[in-house]
Amino acid sequence: MDRASFLSLISPEGQTLLAQVGDLESKTDVLALVSKLRKAGHSSELVANVLSQAKLRRRAHAKFGEFANQMFFTEAGLEQASRLKVAAIHAGRFRLAGVTNVADLGCGIGAESLAMASLDIEVSAVELDEVTAAMATYNLANFPKVKVEQADVTTINLSGYQGFFIDPARRELDGPVRESTKRKYDIQDLTPSFDFVLETAKSKPTIAKLGPGIDHKDIPQDAEAVWISDNGDLVEAGLYFNSVKRPEVSRAALLLTPTGSYEITSAARNRTDAPLGEIGDYVYEPDNAVIRSHLIGDLALANDLHIFAPEIAYLTGETEISSPWLKSYKVLDNLVFDRKKLKAYLRTRSIGTLEIKKRGADITPEQLRKELDPKGPNAATLIVTRVGAAHRVLVVESLK
Repeated sequence: MDRASFLSLISPEGQTLLAQVGDLESKTDVLALVSKLRKAGHSSELVANVLSQAKLRRRAHAKFGEFANQMFFTEAGLEQASRLKVAAIHAGRFRLAGVTNVADLGCGIGAESLAMASLDIEVSAVELDEVTAAMATYNLANFPKVKVEQADVTTINLSGYQGFFIDPARRELDGPVRESTKRKYDIQDLTPSFDFVLETAKSKPTIAKLGPGIDHKDIPQDAEAVWISDNGDLVEAGLYFNSVKRPEVSRAALLLTPTGSYEITSAARNRTDAPLGEIGDYVYEPDNAVIRSHLIGDLALANDLHIFAPEIAYLTGETEISSPWLKSYKVLDNLVFDRKKLKAYLRTRSIGTLEIKKRGADITPEQLRKELDPKGPNAATLIVTRVGAAHRVLVVESLK
């Protein structure tokens, strides 16, 4: 979004039109709505901007709830913004450490600043992009303790702040016409750089929000690393330094669910491997926060489970386990991975609806489903994976 588009949205006409459009549901006849608004005398550019913003607000409900109805977003800004429930966790760490003044470096559209200001923390929010900074200013206007500045975070004086929140850009814009996003996996490609993050975090309470795919070798020895899963959706790896770090924790997996939160922690920097054994009557798929944090071994030992192949993140056992960390499956059949035999197996059982999961197998589920051409009224779930040294197909039944 460019400057002119944003100015059109916050104009009286744009605000009125946004209120008129309201919640733009997925089933809305957009063409009819466009025609109606154009006939009312609104320009095609404004109508397009309003409808795009209404769609972003609808998507933003998953992160911001009802706050989304009064906020402005860009595609990239919404994509990278923290969910409010996660931002509240960060803000809580600062408050617990007695930090009352934080610089939010790379504030985006203002999610983290909003959470900190809600806990009466004074915030200086800094954002490089002009339009995004303007959106943050609008989104945070009701919080008098927040000041938004458009600037390069690497050039400002940081000496006056008690703590820092840093969210380096992990996506970039492609193409001259539309906004699209893509993840950056190389820690050296972050903006500002990871070196800047580490230098800033040397002496003051600092939280850095990073992508959950960060390599463990890149995690500093003096940081606490927490992988957060929001009801199964792995959203971030956060690094905590100095007084916002828990001294007894090196790694943690945190799971947020509608019924509560759950955490697995370890004081050890190195992982504990799960024991290796045969496939039992049940197979379990751990939450990605456990897998990424390398805490699968801790989870296995706590539940008397084991893996059935090295580096394959499935657990197994002889008894049914109920855990918020695990998706549970009962093993019905353990087959050789042979496409012809597997197709015959599905035909004889009239299986037409097929869910295919894979781990450690060089297949594409969509392509395999096409090759198997399932037909019939029944359904099945297949796990294509490595068992020992061989590739197998586990026919499983999901347990609720």
